[in-house]
Amino acid sequence: MRTQVTRRARLLGGAAFGAVALMSFAGAAVAQEAEEPTQIDEIVVTGIRSSIESSIASKRENSSIVEVVTAEDIGKLPDVSIAESLARLPGVTAQRLDGRGQVISIRGLSPDFTTALLNGREQTSTGDNRGVEFDQYPSELLGSVLVYKTPDAALIGQGLAGTADLRTIRPLEFGRQAIAVNARYEWNDYGALNSGTADSGERYSVSYIDQFMDGKLGVVLGYSHMSTPYQAERFNAWGYPNSGPGGSLLIGGAKPYVQSSELVRDGYLATVEFRPNDRWHSTFDAFYSEFDNTQILRGVEFPLAWGGSAESVAGACAASGNTQTATCRPGPSLRPGAVVEDGMVVSGTFDNVKGVVRNDGNRRTAELLSLGWNNEFQISDNWYGTLDISYSKADRTDTVLETNAGTGRNVLGALDTLGFVTTPEGTTFTSTLNYADPSLILLTSAQGWGGGTLPSGIPGGQDGFINSPTTMDELTSVRGDIFRDIDEGPFSRVAFGFNITSRDKELDLERYYLALTANLNDPTHTTSVPVPTQYLLAPTNLDFLGIGPVISYDPFALVNSGIYTLIAPQDDNLLAFGWAVSEEIVTGYFKADLDTTLFGVPLTGNMGFQVVQTDQSSDGMVATGNPAVPIARSGGDSYSYFLPSANLVFEAADDLYVRLGMSRQMARPRMDQMRASINIDFNEGLWNSTNPNQSPWGGSGGNPNLRPWIANALDISVEKYFGRRGYVALAGFYKDLDSYIYDQQQRTDFTGYAYTGPNAPLIREGYISTPQNGEGGVIQGIEFALSVPFDLLWQPLEGFGMTYSASWTDSEIVSNPGNPAQPMPGLSENVSNITVYYEANGFQARISNRYRSEFLGELSGVGTDRIQRMVDAESVVDAQIGYEFQSGPLEGLSALFQVGNLTDEQFKTFENNDARRVIDYQQYGRTFLVGLNYRY
Repeated sequence: MRTQVTRRARLLGGAAFGAVALMSFAGAAVAQEAEEPTQIDEIVVTGIRSSIESSIASKRENSSIVEVVTAEDIGKLPDVSIAESLARLPGVTAQRLDGRGQVISIRGLSPDFTTALLNGREQTSTGDNRGVEFDQYPSELLGSVLVYKTPDAALIGQGLAGTADLRTIRPLEFGRQAIAVNARYEWNDYGALNSGTADSGERYSVSYIDQFMDGKLGVVLGYSHMSTPYQAERFNAWGYPNSGPGGSLLIGGAKPYVQSSELVRDGYLATVEFRPNDRWHSTFDAFYSEFDNTQILRGVEFPLAWGGSAESVAGACAASGNTQTATCRPGPSLRPGAVVEDGMVVSGTFDNVKGVVRNDGNRRTAELLSLGWNNEFQISDNWYGTLDISYSKADRTDTVLETNAGTGRNVLGALDTLGFVTTPEGTTFTSTLNYADPSLILLTSAQGWGGGTLPSGIPGGQDGFINSPTTMDELTSVRGDIFRDIDEGPFSRVAFGFNITSRDKELDLERYYLALTANLNDPTHTTSVPVPTQYLLAPTNLDFLGIGPVISYDPFALVNSGIYTLIAPQDDNLLAFGWAVSEEIVTGYFKADLDTTLFGVPLTGNMGFQVVQTDQSSDGMVATGNPAVPIARSGGDSYSYFLPSANLVFEAADDLYVRLGMSRQMARPRMDQMRASINIDFNEGLWNSTNPNQSPWGGSGGNPNLRPWIANALDISVEKYFGRRGYVALAGFYKDLDSYIYDQQQRTDFTGYAYTGPNAPLIREGYISTPQNGEGGVIQGIEFALSVPFDLLWQPLEGFGMTYSASWTDSEIVSNPGNPAQPMPGLSENVSNITVYYEANGFQARISNRYRSEFLGELSGVGTDRIQRMVDAESVVDAQIGYEFQSGPLEGLSALFQVGNLTDEQFKTFENNDARRVIDYQQYGRTFLVGLNYRY
């Protein structure tokens, strides 16, 4: 305990020391400004500088500790992805998916702890959790994004790490007519890595803003289209067992492939704002998004140290002289002479390798609808009221398709001799087979995986499978507020109100095994089928891994052709996969705005509290066996929490602010963790066990009684502003989590659950792993931010400027008691961002770099399962240049050129905190974009 207190004191003490230094620096800057006065308010700027100044003004004027991103112009945020724009803010970072930013992490906490709002209203999600996937929202249709790092009592749906409020333009506030049209063309320097896929795409958008009825009626209409290709060269390893010489680490298997994706998204926005008089103000918002992301993946999967099904017969093959017959073939074997360095095999040769050629496809289609109607009323001179009604719905369908091919079914077909070299960038190979030969590579189950009898297996092995989960998320909310302005005393306004939210989320799964109809009709179940010529495409090249070309075909078209029989399994994993979760949440709040002085220092801010009452429930299935015996299961809980908060802003000197935030914060658990469904496993190999710790029974599932994460938080920020043009800030935060959610083993009586076999098991007890509330811990950190136009330092540098931020985060939270060394998900201890820009006389240029240290990321595993993996540190560089015509017949027209991922930064994951043991190594190439923007 003493060590913990010492570390806290050291960290907060460092923040206090930095604040003093910051004030000294601020005083010098003020003195310099006094010597060289400038008429800042008369300078008219656009583009990058305008965006920075608007963001600084919003940050300065807010009573909470916030960070802000503002559009450079109508329909033009600084980045092509909202998540990438947010990742440039202090203490905020993004996790890349297929090379693009998709989810954000605030202050070292995973996306689970961040809430996303649209115009102040909580949104549904196309994922399995509450966390919004930001690529659903076109950046071209947003005016700004505000990230709250400290909550206030009136902020409904707040997150424990932070709250990102996506905001659209208000037409009456905008105050003038405007039309903006953007058109952009983009491509990747890798080209189309897969045959039959796109190598270029386009974006275009149009926005219209206008006012009518002498400024009483305003409208915003917007449309955005995006068709964007993404490419990836990907190496994936199964793992690294101690199977090499002398127990050294050796690659267990590999699944290298290239991926080509095309993301098509159409977004629609409409806002109607009506203010007929001073007593009524009504605003209606509508947003709709259609999302279609299609991926094609092609490669060869190699069982190596883990040799697949052939291992079980390798001994018999050796006894028969290593002759390959219909019932036996040798498993992979490592030749003598392999090179071992630091306990790991780094190069060698495998004999008797049977590769599984993969032509896979993933497709996600999603629709997102958000409606909101807000009404503001002036009841009397000092009394005001609002009524807000909102609705949000998200529907998502995934199709995860795998199709297999190889030299022959199961033990039949040619084997490969595979040389390999393992490095921290993955493993490369040399092969002796031509994997692009359609007479050699046939549709089949090359390893016989999934073999058996129907319905638990496929005779001769599965030829592929389809996973198709669907998600529906629906949220309705009603909010009412009453405000009263106060003329005297320390408070300028008091407010109280309520918010009622009803949310329902469901997940269902369809799953099918693919079985070649010709093989099912073959009594010996040894049939393999050539790829029909009408579906063959040009071979896909895997030269980056040394394998060369591989056979290519359209997997979706092949499945639709009827060559396969689709067989629905009846195993417990399928029947226990789906779930439904419902929540009814009533929030009442009181908030008082401060406007006074304390010991002669101006003091503003707010203080108040929320009372949050929640009723939650879930329906699901418990299933065991194959075919499974399902049992319905339901559960739920009801609870209330009191959440006080205070934000105090001291104006210590001119343009020097000290902010103090204190709050009790709550984040509701993941919705997939709240599911009632449980999957029961029965291990026949432990049938006669009498030891509960080695029981044949086990399982995993959700917990509908799960309670939220709760934290007590303290924030301090010292900020010095240079008018509207720049600022410097130092902030510290401290969060003490009362509870944390992690999986725990619960001892369970399995009496009544089905099993297969002739005899009853000797033991009926075992363990089920479910998420539970446990002890929390402390997360704390320091953030530094600087935004400065260089002409403040030296006038000849007018037009040049820089923004920079860095954060350092320390966590004492044990997120997995079973593995105390495992770091907290989403936590990068060091995050930094820098942007250097130039803007003058219509020219614009900027180059940006965002860095985050290694972290535990959330990825998709087999099918659509959620897995966690250590992600290596990354540093992503983007650049942009542009020119805007400021007079003449082309006034309002601008051109731009952007390069994303300028240094082709890799995405790398590894296991057991050993960076040599690479699981994923992906490179996405550089993305180039040219475009024209016109504003009238």
